[in-house]
Amino acid sequence: MSQSLQAAAQRLERWIKEDAIPLWLERGIDTETGVNIERLDVTGAVDREADIRVRVQARQAFFFAQAYDRGWCPQGKDVAQKMLQFVQQHAAHPTAGGGYTHLMNPHYEVIDSKQDLYDHAFFLLANAWSYRAFGDAAALAEADRLIAHLDKKFGAANGGWLEGDYAYACRRQNPHMHLFEAFLALYDATGNAKYLARTAELFALFQTRFFDESNGLLFEFFNDDWTRLADARGSWVEPGHMMEWVWLLDWYSRRSGRPVQAYLDALYARGLAIGQAPSGLLYDVVAENGDVVDTGKRCWGITELIKASLVQIRSGHPQAEAIAIKAVDDLFTYYLSASTAGSYVDRRGADDEVIVDVAPASTLYHLIVVAVELLDHCEGRVQAR
Repeated sequence: MSQSLQAAAQRLERWIKEDAIPLWLERGIDTETGVNIERLDVTGAVDREADIRVRVQARQAFFFAQAYDRGWCPQGKDVAQKMLQFVQQHAAHPTAGGGYTHLMNPHYEVIDSKQDLYDHAFFLLANAWSYRAFGDAAALAEADRLIAHLDKKFGAANGGWLEGDYAYACRRQNPHMHLFEAFLALYDATGNAKYLARTAELFALFQTRFFDESNGLLFEFFNDDWTRLADARGSWVEPGHMMEWVWLLDWYSRRSGRPVQAYLDALYARGLAIGQAPSGLLYDVVAENGDVVDTGKRCWGITELIKASLVQIRSGHPQAEAIAIKAVDDLFTYYLSASTAGSYVDRRGADDEVIVDVAPASTLYHLIVVAVELLDHCEGRVQAR
């Protein structure tokens, strides 16, 4: 392992510990309610007019639980638990018999009560980490209640779960990917094989529906029977998600023993081939033929490229370490370059210019995961397959 990769890991650790955590503790949390704000504006000030996605509380609870677990944020336990308690008291669905609502206004009043599968994946993840980091048995019980609720209300006869309790245009792989992550986290937190069995269900969906083996691509949007949409969206590919699946499949393989290297190699190679801009950033959306559908480049995409590259370093990929090192440098150059230390740029455009300069709180989920993965890789703490 090169000193350059170790230096990159230490640089990102310092940013999380010395810049991000102090900023978001100071400005990101309403001291009266414990609610995490939605975003900071370009000046680093709280955007007081922004509505607040309920799932942001789950993602930030995860962020502070993991920061606490690493010893980076002693206040993390109190912060995370207060966020989840607020949601349970003020944003639980009033009539569904379980689960959460979707959106609050700036006064923390629910203004959209729909239940969304993607949202609930993050509440499973947050509760997994509340149990893992704090030993909070109530959080594990809540995770089990949420799983039962999803099964009862949104379980689909042809695999996976429905998108929610609203009229949706298509089924998405994205919430299922995050459920895969949440069940892996629950298994790591408890060692209970029932959660690993759930990951096997989602792995089967990946194998049979999401992944196109003939082209090495991951598709996003489907009909109810999991056939790809007939319109243009059926051919859309998100390179960042391809990289995210590399990381998740490796994690799954290390827990289950299932061989996944062929998937990792295909997703990584094709993601780089059709998804990478000349600068090295990842496009948000491309078509299966390689045409760029959306020239935007979100911050989270580069974090997933780093995580996938770490997996491929361990698999012996000859260029993966250089790709990871450059990607960390690009993360700082293009995204962790806001005028306020600890804030960030959310999105770059066709010429890598800034097109979204606010800092959504939800991005911290991606940033802390990549920091932890880098450090664990450099310190040899990743369990071998």
